[in-house]
Amino acid sequence: MISKDALFAVSLFPYLGFLWFITRSGKMPRLALIGFYMTLVFVAVTIPAGIYAKVVYGEALANVDWLHGGAEFFLTLSNILIVLGFRQAVMQAKQGSTEG
Repeated sequence: MISKDALFAVSLFPYLGFLWFITRSGKMPRLALIGFYMTLVFVAVTIPAGIYAKVVYGEALANVDWLHGGAEFFLTLSNILIVLGFRQAVMQAKQGSTEG
């Protein structure tokens, strides 16, 4: 059985491939693309926060509210940027179709 930590580490490679392809395509709304990259910031913050929670508190990150909430903030921020980026693209597409 694969551990959740190993699965988490392995899942990073397909995500990096996804980022590489959408960046190269040039078709992703810029704000949404920033949001997808912010997900890497979330990962980069979550890993040390999880280690800190385990070492200092002897608990999983999910059980240390202030650390967990701080890490989850970055996921929330990335999701907001993705949604706003696609919203902006949809609004521009609608405006372009009514003008043309």
